[in-house]
Amino acid sequence: MNVVLDLLRPLAVLLLVLVIGGCAALQPARPGNDPRFSATMPEPAPVPTPAPAVADGTIYNVGTSVSLFQDFKARRVGDVLSVVLAERTNARKSANASASKEASVSIPDPVVFGRTASANGIPIFNADGTASRDFEGQGDAAQSNLLEGTITVTVAEVLGNGNLVVQGEKWMKLNQGEEYLRLRGIVRPVDIRADNTVLSTQIGDARIAYGGTGTLAQSNSPGWLSRFFNSPLWPF
Repeated sequence: MNVVLDLLRPLAVLLLVLVIGGCAALQPARPGNDPRFSATMPEPAPVPTPAPAVADGTIYNVGTSVSLFQDFKARRVGDVLSVVLAERTNARKSANASASKEASVSIPDPVVFGRTASANGIPIFNADGTASRDFEGQGDAAQSNLLEGTITVTVAEVLGNGNLVVQGEKWMKLNQGEEYLRLRGIVRPVDIRADNTVLSTQIGDARIAYGGTGTLAQSNSPGWLSRFFNSPLWPF
């Protein structure tokens, strides 16, 4: 009895670890819980030194003036940029393999002094043998993905070469759950169009995540025990 308990104790500990790990893995995504996709606030503007009073005209005002040649594209930390999602991927792979091998051996009855070697009329040295081996394998895989829409992100960092590190997320509450879209990547200022938008296909090192939380999202994913039986940890 003690031997059985000693064997079951490590299994119980392993099962407890898997339960805790599975519960931790089931923690749903929430707005702002991942700093890689959180919005970045702009840097505080420097306080200007007092300037001599300037007489404002009836049309032109120093405090509310806007330059006719000002560029409104994202270029500083905290600026917003709209990303047009145009992701479409198609992948297909097929493989076939076959192999076969056959062999045969035949040893006739030897003749000694004009007579076939036998015992009680039964040949004792006659032998025949055949062997064959066949193998055939086939694999086929196909995957297609499509993601369209728009998400507005903020500039998180301006790199030394002028490229912009952008990140952001969008959350939508629909019926029994929430749908979210997250994006992070590097944008070249030259790829930003006049309306302050950029295509997702022009973002370097892009990290795009689309998912959901709630009842519908949970019903589409297996439980932790099912994932354990389908994992490499299961020895059978």
